[in-house]
Amino acid sequence: MHSWYRWILQYPTEVFPPRSKWRIEDIPDLEGRVVIVTGGNTGIGRVTIKYLLRANARVYMASRDPVKSLQAISELKTETGKEDLYFLQLDLGDLECVKRAAAEFAQKEKHLHLLFNNAGLMLVPMDQLTKDGFDLQFGVNALGPAYLTLLLMPLLLETAQASEPGSVRVINSSSMVHLYAPSAGIDYRTLRAGPMRNKLSSWTAYAQSKWANVVFARELARRYSEKGVVSCVVHPGIVRTELLRHSSAFRRILHCFMFRPDSEGALTQLYAGTSPQAADAHGQYFIPLARRGVSRPDTYDVEAGKTFWTWVESVTAHV
Repeated sequence: MHSWYRWILQYPTEVFPPRSKWRIEDIPDLEGRVVIVTGGNTGIGRVTIKYLLRANARVYMASRDPVKSLQAISELKTETGKEDLYFLQLDLGDLECVKRAAAEFAQKEKHLHLLFNNAGLMLVPMDQLTKDGFDLQFGVNALGPAYLTLLLMPLLLETAQASEPGSVRVINSSSMVHLYAPSAGIDYRTLRAGPMRNKLSSWTAYAQSKWANVVFARELARRYSEKGVVSCVVHPGIVRTELLRHSSAFRRILHCFMFRPDSEGALTQLYAGTSPQAADAHGQYFIPLARRGVSRPDTYDVEAGKTFWTWVESVTAHV
């Protein structure tokens, strides 16, 4: 039995969740809040930005393609009647670009309240690598967002010191597919070209990148919760987005189960990022729709979090 079919049967309430008591209309007024949403020109990210704008936030769409992003920004401004939306060029598969994006943002803004690490890739061909030579899915889904977060941490901490508790949050996007990561969570031997990588399937590569998202969010919470930064992680559900553009068969199979991006697909991460109920959600794993859930047991392991954190610091040390 294919793994996708097995997890639909094994986790039915994550595929077919109960209706949420928390609604989009419950997003509080975000006047004065500064937000970054990565990958915000399409899918869940675009919907997330729409509702953040309607709640009066100042938002940066951090995306790779300036043409598509500026078009999306124009459409969102028209759709919401809000003008406080800006483009930040960010290619998570290029660590130098990640560093430039963080520096550019720090020059423009003195505060950062919400960071939505939303961008991601799924089931891309295994011959594709990042500019720095890492597995493309792992680079874009896990390494790039972790590095961006570390670069922005001084600004997040400074903002937390001047804000009400729970105001500063990092929302990391994961997936229930993290359950199917390797037994070790991450097989670091597969992250660059080589014999071990050749044995890895695209599905397993995606799963271990999503496992890394959960582990990173927990380690971030351990290190910075007492300093006022809330770190949590979200499985948004099975959503109709461009994430499955590399697997048309998989998309056709799941289409009847999928949430629409607006607003169900974005609901859980908007809840994690804006609701007063999630203001103390340090290291929490949210599942659809806007519920606290439980991730794979080994994602709670302290040593796993330290190992991934140390690896990120080591591979980005000379960028």
